[in-house]
Amino acid sequence: MEATAYQAKEVFDAIYADSNVHLKALKVDGGGIASQLLMQFQADCIGVPVIKPLVQETTAMGAAFAAGLAIDLWKDLDEIRELWHVAKVWTPQMPKDERDKNWHGCKKYGMGG
Repeated sequence: MEATAYQAKEVFDAIYADSNVHLKALKVDGGGIASQLLMQFQADCIGVPVIKPLVQETTAMGAAFAAGLAIDLWKDLDEIRELWHVAKVWTPQMPKDERDKNWHGCKKYGMGG
């Protein structure tokens, strides 16, 4: 599980290096959200909140939203945004120096990417 979190961190670091855009939060879905341990470790690794939606089938929900927009069920994206709700938020608990030490160890022993 740690390798999964570190791989995600590597992606976000690459995005930052290319765009200078900082991640403010990570909205998650999929099978991994069933693991409280993974979600907390992900928040600790990337140093930002990890947010789980109330409706976890976000691909199906997105398709329904697109279809609803096409037939004018919703007037705009703002109306759809009001339908998205948070089920749980994991906030970083690990101190930055510990996070940096763990990341350095991960890179040294090849656990990331």
